[in-house]
Amino acid sequence: MQIFGVDIGGSGIKGAPVDLDRGDLAQERHKVLTPQPATPEGVADGVRQVVEHFEWTGPVGLTFPGVVTGGSTIRTAANVDKSWIDTDARALFSERLGGLPVTVVNDADAAGVAEVSFGAGRDRSGTVILLTFGTGIGSAVFSDGVLVPNTELGHLELHGHDAEKRASSKAKEDGELTWEHWARRVTKYLAHVEMLFSPELFIIGGGVSRKADKFLHLIEGIRAEIVPAELQNNAGIVGAAMRAAKAE
Repeated sequence: MQIFGVDIGGSGIKGAPVDLDRGDLAQERHKVLTPQPATPEGVADGVRQVVEHFEWTGPVGLTFPGVVTGGSTIRTAANVDKSWIDTDARALFSERLGGLPVTVVNDADAAGVAEVSFGAGRDRSGTVILLTFGTGIGSAVFSDGVLVPNTELGHLELHGHDAEKRASSKAKEDGELTWEHWARRVTKYLAHVEMLFSPELFIIGGGVSRKADKFLHLIEGIRAEIVPAELQNNAGIVGAAMRAAKAE
């Protein structure tokens, strides 16, 4: 069975049909740049471009980089335009996609669902936390495989700042930080999250998961096991498609 998944990020909008039996992309993903400013209308146009690239006509699952309540209403917009707040995202995207059935889920939650089902969190009990390091830091918290949605742990305060302003991939790039310097910041962030939740496993996702060999060995003093996401930066697309299939 195939369902289309789209992952909306602060810098890019990427999507592809997903093979739900394998938990992997059925075709090579297509990506367009996230418009700046990332307004609802602009992002919806980007999503339409990605879906039309594949001439897709079935259900579509979409991730959003913020809190999504009731499967549709956007509550936060840290890394996109603030006009998203209180937008009915499901109605907006469905209208822009010609009436296709649409499901909307928090981006890190989608990535976490995919990793727990098909990736690094598969068959793991206890508390598992996926953290996506990108434009911001997204989080997905699971207790014995059950998702606690919309946790937004990237906005925990760390040394007087939003944690994602200090430890995201964007913070590394903007500050031109070495892997060693950035790893020290990530270590302090993980220690803070560990103090609050005592997880058995941290899964590190987002684009940086492809470069785990450059920084994971530099993170010390964390009691939980730390592993890179197996689905890497495709996890959001896969998770979005899974949620769309579940809504069918």
